[in-house]
Amino acid sequence: MPGLILGAVRGGEVAVAGFGETERGNGIAPDGDIVLRLGSITKVFAGEMLAHAVARGEVGFTDPVARLLPGKLGQAAGGHPPIRLIDLVTHAGGLPREVPRKDSPPEDPFATISYDAFADWLEGNPLQFAPGTGIAYSNFGFDLLSAALSNAGGASYADLLAERITGQIGMVDTGFDVTPAMKGRLMSGHAPTGDPLPDVPTGEVITGSGGLRSTANDLLKWMQWHLDSAPEGAEVRFLDHAVYVQRDGMETILSMDESGRMDAMGLWVGLR
Repeated sequence: MPGLILGAVRGGEVAVAGFGETERGNGIAPDGDIVLRLGSITKVFAGEMLAHAVARGEVGFTDPVARLLPGKLGQAAGGHPPIRLIDLVTHAGGLPREVPRKDSPPEDPFATISYDAFADWLEGNPLQFAPGTGIAYSNFGFDLLSAALSNAGGASYADLLAERITGQIGMVDTGFDVTPAMKGRLMSGHAPTGDPLPDVPTGEVITGSGGLRSTANDLLKWMQWHLDSAPEGAEVRFLDHAVYVQRDGMETILSMDESGRMDAMGLWVGLR
């Protein structure tokens, strides 16, 4: 790991420290404006997006996702026992971690993650368990969630996220695409061999599970918003920070205890 960025917020104070290099051998030290792929931290944004949609009355936590998905995908989801939005956001929908799909080209590895691939799996396979009876980590489920929230909000998920989260608090370097302003500030991922990995497009489907990019400075703004106690945004914070699913009584728990026992689930986040 050639580089590391640490950020902290306490009260109205923030601090950022960068170490190493943004790419092995380039000599560029990371700082708070370096752009990173967030990976599964994208799911925490999806949880907040669900809280925004519930606060606006667009959806309810217990709404079945099938009625919020278009065409073939909605029909395929409707062929199963109802998968609720709260099941998706707490990994309790009975869906696999990834959708089985054809191989993608190396330069566009997410290209074959598509809504058609989701529909094909849902049409041809049973759920791993009845929704709400187990918890198993699922990128598949979070991408269904972002598709449903997009449909409920009447705009693309990326536009809704910019309107409801990033645009509200000035997160100018947070989004799914590399903008001209971001170029030259990217921090590279590295393979197990230590070789830098190429930057690849996110696409339009993996918006709920793992496609966001951001900076330490933007993420600290977001953390300050979540730690705020101001009346504005209080309902969304209340919904977003609550616990919804208890471990006790669950028949199946998969991929949730790597960093310590998970006792309950909030809007994607496991709690102890």
